[in-house]
Amino acid sequence: MGRASALAATLALMSVLWGTGAVATPRIPSAEAAASAAGPDAVTRFLVDKGLIAAPTGADNSMVERLRDRASDMVITAMNFLGVPYRRGGNSADHGFDCSGFTRHVFELSLGLVLPRRADEQAQTAGLISVKRNELKPGDLVFFNTLKRTFSHVGIYVGEGKFIHSPRAGGEVRVEDMGASYWAKRFTGARRADVAEAADAPAVGAAPAVAPSRATVY
Repeated sequence: MGRASALAATLALMSVLWGTGAVATPRIPSAEAAASAAGPDAVTRFLVDKGLIAAPTGADNSMVERLRDRASDMVITAMNFLGVPYRRGGNSADHGFDCSGFTRHVFELSLGLVLPRRADEQAQTAGLISVKRNELKPGDLVFFNTLKRTFSHVGIYVGEGKFIHSPRAGGEVRVEDMGASYWAKRFTGARRADVAEAADAPAVGAAPAVAPSRATVY
């Protein structure tokens, strides 16, 4: 699926979430024509295509509903960047993202929180709550040891054991399974933003920009 198709599917998913009250007012432009033509089947195809769920049978519809209900504004914002290429030091959809540039961009767009530039700095940000793996919720930052450093890679948990991230040179923003052997043995922790506090403190964890050469990759 190309970026245009991914965006259309994401907008379709957002239209369903807004209709059920699961997500607040959208923070990115909507395409009314695409949204009005979208239905549950389009949402399901999007979730299956991105690896968030297996192709559902009639008995699996409740799982789709649960995923919709848990999807947060942050996750929907992150999904909008599926397919954006990796770029070392990158922090925009136009030029690409590295792992921490991606999470920083999504947090700022969706919550108004300006995170530090590096993954290890994000893990130490004051105001973010440490979360155990069995307590993860969509929108949590998840960290991995990919460079023999505890917090050398970061992504955003999207639910159902999956996370979205900008992986490495030659890759693009994508969803992966935290249960996969590579990620399972490298998981080093998670952090959660207090959304209520975010509204009152839009610059929690703000830090001066760091030169692109210091960006974290694996």
